[in-house]
Amino acid sequence: MSQFKDRVALVTGAGRGIGRAIAEAFAAQGASVAANDITPVNLDETVTRITRAGGTVKDYVADISLKMPVQVMVEQILDDWGHIDFLINNAGVEPHAPLLDLDEWDWRRTLDVNLTGPFLTIQSVGRVMREQGGGVIVNIASIAGRAHGLKDRVAYVASKTGLIGLTREAARELAAFNIRVNAVCPGVIETEMTAALRQDQAMMTKWLQDIPQGRLGLPADVVGLVFFLCSDTAAYLTGQAINVDGGKVMC
Repeated sequence: MSQFKDRVALVTGAGRGIGRAIAEAFAAQGASVAANDITPVNLDETVTRITRAGGTVKDYVADISLKMPVQVMVEQILDDWGHIDFLINNAGVEPHAPLLDLDEWDWRRTLDVNLTGPFLTIQSVGRVMREQGGGVIVNIASIAGRAHGLKDRVAYVASKTGLIGLTREAARELAAFNIRVNAVCPGVIETEMTAALRQDQAMMTKWLQDIPQGRLGLPADVVGLVFFLCSDTAAYLTGQAINVDGGKVMC
């Protein structure tokens, strides 16, 4: 398969979970993958897996919540590949604490990574896409940013709600440059981020009762929607936030 042959995809937070799955899938479809993460050891594992499978990938260790590291990373990608066709904003953090107990540092760090990070990458990569005549941006948000809140996750919910708003406004402004921007809103996905909670049988029972399809999502479920949004089939689709949650939130 070579759906994205000769294309370059920048995937943030590619060191594990959904980000790693997206990076591996893009490589399997012929894309050159610029894999970003802040944790080198996780990123090394992603690069090793893609390389062993015969894919094309380079690692870019950078904190996407800071302007200069983002700019340096984008410039390095252009030096290495010459263009950026897809930006997948996946990097995220999710501190667990009640509103009245949440540490200010955790609040700020969550907004920095989950919202400021996508703003900075969209701004930097968007300028590249404008010059090259177009591109596609997909932000990995959450159903927590829509009609479904999460107990003890106030910073995460606020950041993902903001990310959906950023998606709409970026789509509105960048449409003139042939740049499409959409958001994917996963429900509960079987990743490292949810591993501890999945050990709680009462939590699992509650989750499954609320999901019409009766199962948790897999990273592959998210990958399928990301691929659709990046494909020419979705050429008339921009500014949307689409749930992939087994029917948990219907709107």
